[in-house]
Amino acid sequence: MKILIMLIFSSLLLIASSANAHQVKVLEKIFSEISIDEKLCIWSDDQNILNKFKQNNRFETVENIENANIIVLKNKNSADKVSKNQLVFVLDYKLLHKIPKSFGALFWKKGRPNIVIIEPRATAQNIDISKSLAPYLEERVW
Repeated sequence: MKILIMLIFSSLLLIASSANAHQVKVLEKIFSEISIDEKLCIWSDDQNILNKFKQNNRFETVENIENANIIVLKNKNSADKVSKNQLVFVLDYKLLHKIPKSFGALFWKKGRPNIVIIEPRATAQNIDISKSLAPYLEERVW
């Protein structure tokens, strides 16, 4: 019985790790299709996501939120640490409502990733969005 429980637990850990890897790949694609006036330095309140970004070496990551210019948030509690010059991308659609500074979200619905970028918020924060992200642009949070 203990072996069965350990197998189930190990399988769940593998699935969770794989989901984070896919999530980071999608985030990398999104971030490579936006441009701001400076080099992207990423910080996240999810240490697993931050570690995956570090492994891929595509973007610079920082350990301290103050040194980042783009923040990936999974929890609303971390929003209090964000300064006015930092961009916020969230990992839960509900956070788009709760964090008005956030310009976009990546969330899972019915087992599929969904991307939403709120165009007026991105424009107000001087974020240039490539045409390849046009299908994900929304005028407002639904």
